[in-house]
Amino acid sequence: MWPRLINAALGIWLMAAPAVLDYGVPAANNDRIMGPLIATFAVIAIWETTRELRRVNAFWGAWLIIAPLLLGYEGAAVINSIAVGVVVIGVSMIRGKVEGHFGGGWTALWRPEHAERAND
Repeated sequence: MWPRLINAALGIWLMAAPAVLDYGVPAANNDRIMGPLIATFAVIAIWETTRELRRVNAFWGAWLIIAPLLLGYEGAAVINSIAVGVVVIGVSMIRGKVEGHFGGGWTALWRPEHAERAND
């Protein structure tokens, strides 16, 4: 749960960072888009059944790392974007504790024993 909460906090930080660090467009627009996305996927991934959605945040973290190159950031926005991107990727890789079996995944469509085991 803690890795997801850290990512949610980083998403909230991204929304506030343009005002706190005083940087403008396009870095501010990118952070105001990426912040809610990272926070949303982090909160959804808190539950065991949706835990795999944590990997979407790794994608968003990779975008934060390459965005300064593609969008032409400067100064504090570059450091903030890369630092947050690296931490988001690292924290997204932490799977966390999963105690139950849920649904059986796509293999349950052609292997019914997976779905039965998940329902036990």
